[in-house]
Amino acid sequence: MRRIVEKSIVTGLLSVLASLAISFSIVPLLGGQVAGAGLLMTIFCPLAISIPASALHFTQSEKVRRAEAATKEALNKLADAYETLRIQSRSDGLTGVLTRSAFMEELAMTSQRGGTGALLFLDLDHFKSINDRYGHATGDEALRCAGLVLARYQSQSDFAGRLGGEEFGLFQSDLTFEQMLGRCEEVREEVARIVLKTRSGTRVQISTSIGACYCPSGFDPSDCLKAADENLYQAKALGRNTVVA
Repeated sequence: MRRIVEKSIVTGLLSVLASLAISFSIVPLLGGQVAGAGLLMTIFCPLAISIPASALHFTQSEKVRRAEAATKEALNKLADAYETLRIQSRSDGLTGVLTRSAFMEELAMTSQRGGTGALLFLDLDHFKSINDRYGHATGDEALRCAGLVLARYQSQSDFAGRLGGEEFGLFQSDLTFEQMLGRCEEVREEVARIVLKTRSGTRVQISTSIGACYCPSGFDPSDCLKAADENLYQAKALGRNTVVA
């Protein structure tokens, strides 16, 4: 408020100066003199008109500025909230990796960009037995730990997702076929090192079977996922805790 008053007074004084300059320039040319009541009006009228008008103008301008700032802040918060919701909607609540739809979306985008790499399809071995013997809390912990393992392999171009139940997908970009085999074994061994403890203190070790498919440039996401799934079926048929590519 103080700033508005100061600006209004300055505007009033400038108006007086302008009024005096105009009066002393024009009135003598018309044969008159700026003196007495005329001089008083030349000073008073600009003050009486400009100060209230300026105060009103500056007050409204300040209100507009504050409204714009509040609107901008609200829009920023809305954008942040939207981004948070977008991320949450793309992430599996239990494991933290992508949902199936988000995973397939990323896979399609990778194909469209001409990317290549390895597609791993993982299935936790004997997961139903873990749920039945040790309870769903232990089963959920197994899924969460598997998600943590896969999350470590994520980067700007690499991503992991929970494809359903105890099934996961992992895409690793720019790997050769030989490198893909090495990555599969690496992931399988990391999952095999997971040891869970039930509430009673029982230790539960988990493992995973992996089916892998090499994705060349321009690959079809659905076809590659189907091929990886078929390899996963073979891995499970071979006794589980193994890799087929």
